[in-house]
This record gives sequence, structure tokens and C-alpha cells, in this order.
Amino acid sequence: MERINKRQEKTVENFYFAPLEGISGYVYRKAYEHYFGGIDKYFIPFIKPNQKGKLSAREKSDILPENNRGMRAIPQILTNSAEDFIKTAKKLKEYGYDEINLNLGCPSKTVVSKGRGSGFLAEPDRLRAFLEEIFEKTQSRISIKTRIGKESPEEFFELLEIYNQYPMEELIIHPRIQTDFYKHTPNLEVFEYAVKHSRNRLCYNGDICTKEEYEQIRHRFPEITTVMIGRGILKNPGLVMQIRQDVPVQKDRVRAFHDELYEEYQEVLFGEKTVLFKMKELWFYMAPLFTQYEKYAKKIKKAEKLKVYEEIVGALFEEQDVR
Repeated sequence: MERINKRQEKTVENFYFAPLEGISGYVYRKAYEHYFGGIDKYFIPFIKPNQKGKLSAREKSDILPENNRGMRAIPQILTNSAEDFIKTAKKLKEYGYDEINLNLGCPSKTVVSKGRGSGFLAEPDRLRAFLEEIFEKTQSRISIKTRIGKESPEEFFELLEIYNQYPMEELIIHPRIQTDFYKHTPNLEVFEYAVKHSRNRLCYNGDICTKEEYEQIRHRFPEITTVMIGRGILKNPGLVMQIRQDVPVQKDRVRAFHDELYEEYQEVLFGEKTVLFKMKELWFYMAPLFTQYEKYAKKIKKAEKLKVYEEIVGALFEEQDVR
């Protein structure tokens, strides 16, 4: 069997929405697609296979076709068990998904301590055996989202050698090590090594929060035409629109996006506190998009009632502009 995909150079720029656990669930994705769009693939926050072999209520809601209509959604699996990956991929295929993403990037300590996510990168021999089995026995196409190592960037040279043995849909690289979490700057020297030596198509991920940062990556790596953005979209939902169309973010559009999210969360979540938690999480990232946002952000953080929250947000949209 031919094991290697030759790298395909695309002339079209592609934008992927990163899977953000607890944030970019189907409610967020649907509202985002409605008001902003421009995303070629939405990666669904990870599914964590369990001993019962069943999807959790959250996982099932997230992958239901009716909750992803009009979007190209890609489920992600977090596991270090080939058997669990294969079983879950088969279940996802029943829902109509023919591409699966493997999470080798999550830096969370609770994930890493169990040898999953970027913790799996510290065991190259075991990782190689795992990949051998899932590529042999999974009917769906497989992409991988990875960091460049657990404790040292030097780990990536062996990791890339392993990845090059398998015909993946694409290799999405966040050029930080696990222990960086989201600190320091992405290691573009290591990513450059991947550009020169990867046999699979590449996607860049990491610290694209402005149009200028996107253009810097494209200038340095003109052969890389696909990027994945996560926190940059949370901070500025209009970012991809700015990049694609050179259109500044509009306050009315942000307001409509917020209002749809707020209404949907009230429909699907139980209790004021749960809704407030979700909206506070939204504003943790999005507040700096506005001028003189600090006092409003503090009030949102302290709000304990939805009515109070609504008054603060109403004042922010009324009194301030987007940058």
C-alpha cells in the first residue's frame, strides 16, 4: 500500500476554526457561521472515548448533523488507545463524518498526565504503533493536530519522521511545546523545518490574532495556504472577514452575533449561573475589541443576574466603538 501523500500546494487560502473545549461548541459555531462565516473547516472540540463506548450528551449534541448544517465540521478524538480511536471513528462515520482529527496538541495537565494530547508526544515508539494501527484499520480520512514536542523542540525531528510514514489528510502544527502552554512565541524555525521536510500537506496554527500577523506568516511561508485560528477569532469574530475581504469589523454585526449566542445559551443551558458563565467566557476574550472596555469588563465579571448583565452589555454597545 502506498503510505505517503505528496504535499499538494493550493492556490486558495483556507481558514480553519480551531477546536476550543468548552467554548466553540455547536451554539457558538452556528452563530459565528450565521454572522461571519468564511471558515473552510470547523474542528469540533475533542471527543474523549470512555469505557462504555458511548458519546456524552455534550459530544452527541456537538456532532449531530442538524447542529452543523451548512458547515464543514470535523470531529476530533482525544485518546492514546488505537482500539478506542477506531471504534469512535466508526461511530462518527455513522453520523456522516468521513474525516477525523487526532488531538496530539492539547497541553492541559489533566490530559497530559494520562499520556493523551501533547503528552502522547513523549512516547514516540508507542505513538508510532498507535498510528500504524489506526491508519491501517480506520475507514475515514485522518488529520493530526500536533504540538512540536512535550518538553523540547528537538523532539519534533523524530515526530515528523513518524508522521511522514502515514498518508494523513493534513498535518496541523502548533509550533509550541506542551510546557509552553500558550506562553512564549511560536517556534517558526521548527515550523520551517516541517515546511521543508513534511510529506503531508501542512496547516499553520498559533498566535494569529490580527490581519498583520496572518500576513507575516503568509509572507514567511508562501507555500502554506491553510491556517487554523482559535483565540484570534474569539478576540475578534470579524478577523477572517478582515483578512479575506479587507472589511473592518462592524459593531452591529458583533451585537447581533452576541444576541443570538445569548438567546441560544438561554434555550439550551440550565440556570442563570450557567448562562452567565458562558457569556463571561465570551467577554474574557472579546472585551478588548471595544474602546475603553475595562470598566464594562469588570462589571460583566461581577454580574450575578442576567438582567444586570444585559444592562452592562447594552451600555457597552451603546457607549463604545469597536477598534
